[in-house]
Amino acid sequence: MRRTLNEQECKTLLEQNYIGRLAYISGGYPHIVPITYFYDSETNTITSYASEGHKIQEMRKNTAVSLAVDEISSISNWKSVLIQGTFEELSRIDAKHILHEFSEGVKKVIAENNNEHPKYISEFSAKIDTEEVSVVFRIHINQLVGKLRDNN
Repeated sequence: MRRTLNEQECKTLLEQNYIGRLAYISGGYPHIVPITYFYDSETNTITSYASEGHKIQEMRKNTAVSLAVDEISSISNWKSVLIQGTFEELSRIDAKHILHEFSEGVKKVIAENNNEHPKYISEFSAKIDTEEVSVVFRIHINQLVGKLRDNN
């Protein structure tokens, strides 16, 4: 059976995961990279961070982005959600506060899914290098669509 996920099912899939694939445009072409993310149900946003670099520079130029999140058990048993949204760079106290929420949120997802209890971001996400500038950002969700295939 194939069907479209309703909005709540899409949000649940986002809440239960923390790794997705971020798509952004550079030079007229899409680029897709894996990221660690946290879905904030209260603000209906995705939070993440990255080192200053190509991805951040390009999202500043073109704020239209997508995020894909999947749960794949087999070729005939999977769920997938696609977000269309807008990049927003956070700064100063907002960035620090949101990065803390990101860390605590991802730790909670890992604990619930895997019964593991990481203490530091570096245990589940790219290491924050104190010499590199980390950019904390949100994706404001404009559209959310999902699909499911289940042959059970």
